[in-house]
Amino acid sequence: MNVQIQSVHFEADSKLLEHVNKKLDKLRTFHDRIIGVEVYLVLDNVVHNIKDKVAEIKVHIPKHTFFVKHQSKAFEESFDLAFNSMVNRIKRQKEKTLA
Repeated sequence: MNVQIQSVHFEADSKLLEHVNKKLDKLRTFHDRIIGVEVYLVLDNVVHNIKDKVAEIKVHIPKHTFFVKHQSKAFEESFDLAFNSMVNRIKRQKEKTLA
């Protein structure tokens, strides 16, 4: 599984990257044929005082690509919400292929 993590408009600290990698390792339990994962952590609305933290996850499996995006006031929360949505999506797709 090829994992790419990119931070946009800021430099991600090691604690955040560790949190993301730890969660991404759990993806293998939901689907065994994941080819690659792309994570984008974006600091949005940089011009304004209010800065939203956006997490985007793209997962590639054979014949499918899934994409989820969530935003909140903390990167960990945004990533966790996006990750949970991705897990649900992967589970639904796997159930469809098995049925």
